[in-house]
Amino acid sequence: MGAPLCSVSRLCRASWRAVRPGCQRLHQTQPTGKETHFGFQTVSEEEKGERVYQVFENVAKNYDLMNDSMSLGIHRLWKDWLVRYMNPTPGTQLLDVAGGTGDVAFRFINYVQAQREKIRRNKLDHQQNLSWSDISMSYSQEQKGSLMGSKAVICDINKEMLKVGREKSLQLGYSEGLSWVAGDAEELPFADEKFDIYTIAFGIRNVTHLEKALEEAYRVLKPGGRFLCLEFSQVNNPVLARLYDLYSFQVIPVLGEVIAGDWKSYQYLVESIRRFPPQEEFKEMIEDAGFFKVTYHNLTSGVVAVHSGFKL
Repeated sequence: MGAPLCSVSRLCRASWRAVRPGCQRLHQTQPTGKETHFGFQTVSEEEKGERVYQVFENVAKNYDLMNDSMSLGIHRLWKDWLVRYMNPTPGTQLLDVAGGTGDVAFRFINYVQAQREKIRRNKLDHQQNLSWSDISMSYSQEQKGSLMGSKAVICDINKEMLKVGREKSLQLGYSEGLSWVAGDAEELPFADEKFDIYTIAFGIRNVTHLEKALEEAYRVLKPGGRFLCLEFSQVNNPVLARLYDLYSFQVIPVLGEVIAGDWKSYQYLVESIRRFPPQEEFKEMIEDAGFFKVTYHNLTSGVVAVHSGFKL
């Protein structure tokens, strides 16, 4: 099984950085001369940023279709699990990094609305002798603030991914609690201690410097805030691991060519997964960034893992 790509790595020669929602400007970065990996290739850090940006510019329009095709729809269940595990309450401020097409943010909004409905029903259940007008008034008041202050900020470095996400939000009827910001995971355009929860789903493996992205996650979270990362990991079943490798290298690039006309982008997807640190190593990196109570949960025998940590 394969699954989603997400864009988050730094575009080095001409990186998009948000000044405020809806506003973007270009900034220049100086070559470092350092090398890193782009899949199985060795490239300069600057070149990796540019290549990753191009990958997601290429795949943006077919992003959802390819995710469903590669994972047989299982990526939807992984994201559902992530949001249930998050268990956000009304009023929660979420930052979803590398979330360009809105999958996690939309689930967050739905979950918060369901929680708000539970609170409203419990409140009405505990009130006696309510008239029809009282119940009607309660519904009317709830509709004025259906998220009770909750907000999801979707941050992605790739403008094409954000464009797809905005269009999808309109098609699905999301009109409240969302904002879209172009920004780099290694240099987030937000103030310190602004968010309750930071999520990144299938995106952190694409950053050039994992440590910087984790440090930025720590910086923008409030004390008591939570870091959650859904990412491909190391399969812990030997038989499944062999089948997974066969499917990844022999099938996914072919699907990319047939459906999206893009073999190379999906070849990079497969290779980038194999270069990402296994569960325990990534857990240690999260702890090194300052997070406490770091744990992880394997899903689908470790095809993906959800790492969790708290800023205490």
